[in-house]
Amino acid sequence: MRRLGIALLAALFLARGLAAQEPSLIHAGRLLDVRTGKVQTDQGLLVKGGRIAATGAWSQVSAMAPKEARILDLSDQLVLPGLIEAHTHVLLQGNRFKQDYADQILKESIPTRTLRAAAAARSALMWGFTTLRDLGTEGAGYADVDLKKAIEDGVVPGPRLFVAGKAFSATGTYPLQEYAWELDLPSGVRVVDGVEAIRVAVRDEVRRGADWVKVYVDRAAYLGSDGRLRTQTNYRPEELKAFVEEAHRLGKRTSAHVKGWDGIDAALTAGFDTLEHADGFTDDLLDRAVKQGTFWCPTIYAGLWVADGRGPLGHEFPKILAVAFRKGLAKGVRIALGGDAGAFPWTENPAKELALMVDRGMTPLQAIQAGTVVAADLLGMKDLGNLEPGAHADLIALTGDPLKDISALQHLKTVLKGGVVIRQEP
Repeated sequence: MRRLGIALLAALFLARGLAAQEPSLIHAGRLLDVRTGKVQTDQGLLVKGGRIAATGAWSQVSAMAPKEARILDLSDQLVLPGLIEAHTHVLLQGNRFKQDYADQILKESIPTRTLRAAAAARSALMWGFTTLRDLGTEGAGYADVDLKKAIEDGVVPGPRLFVAGKAFSATGTYPLQEYAWELDLPSGVRVVDGVEAIRVAVRDEVRRGADWVKVYVDRAAYLGSDGRLRTQTNYRPEELKAFVEEAHRLGKRTSAHVKGWDGIDAALTAGFDTLEHADGFTDDLLDRAVKQGTFWCPTIYAGLWVADGRGPLGHEFPKILAVAFRKGLAKGVRIALGGDAGAFPWTENPAKELALMVDRGMTPLQAIQAGTVVAADLLGMKDLGNLEPGAHADLIALTGDPLKDISALQHLKTVLKGGVVIRQEP
């Protein structure tokens, strides 16, 4: 019986995979063009080989579909591309306090953390996040690479993953640091110092499967006498430049964890592709980010969730970030959806970040764009974040209207990844 059960599950899973390769026809009652904000009614999408083959009026698209095409009736729903979360940590389950982080690093085995990460990935997919950028395993080695492969091979369900493996920081700059000196404790990052060592380490990360190179650029935030949020940088300018140069030479993009003015300045000078958090953005730095085309993931929800555990400035950081966010939005900084899921637990829907972005000045359409076309541009993926011909058939659908109420994206009816129905509620 056990063998029969396993065989049946395998057959069902294989059938779902094969279904993505068959022509499918989707009837969308409403279809949102996330680039323009226009909503077309009574639309059709033809899916073949897991990608969008054609879109247009239902009468036209249905007429060109093969007779064997399976029809998915979403005529009572609004259809838009699957969401992209551009800053996550699937190997973390919340770290409001230092001890939360230490417990995961010291008390949970990497297999245990990987099993929890697989559950987190499944939750993300069910919530409509068909793509995640995961920015460091925080002491779990290259389990993110393994999870990515497992998802791609159909072993476990989950979003498309773009992973960073081990993020980088310098000696003495990253937890775990506050234990007896004679203990050789694990670190949440890969520690590397010096230009040549950095170049070798970047090559090794790429060899092990990293899609992105993530660097912790600063630490120890404080309010300076000039009124700016200041930080201490972890690397010399030439070291930061080495990360960027070597990653770009290998065709990989770079992500910088930055909190204050000093870290943001250093990361922009080095040429990092994306900035994470960046609470201390000021007008001059925002102007530089616009000029350089740098992407920004503000991670608003995580900042609110961990505030109690971040010392005297814990509850000031969200206020400082809110001011910077409004300025960056007005200046045209490329802001992508990135809530830092994992810093808050995976019992929380990362789509809550979208509501916070709207609360801080974005229109609902701008927030949707942050989680679709802008995030896809951040990844360098033209076939994600849209439902145009040639794009992956990753889509979500709902009966509400997120253009009027962005929180409607927390209540989906339908999720498809690669043309395969992942979630469908009556």
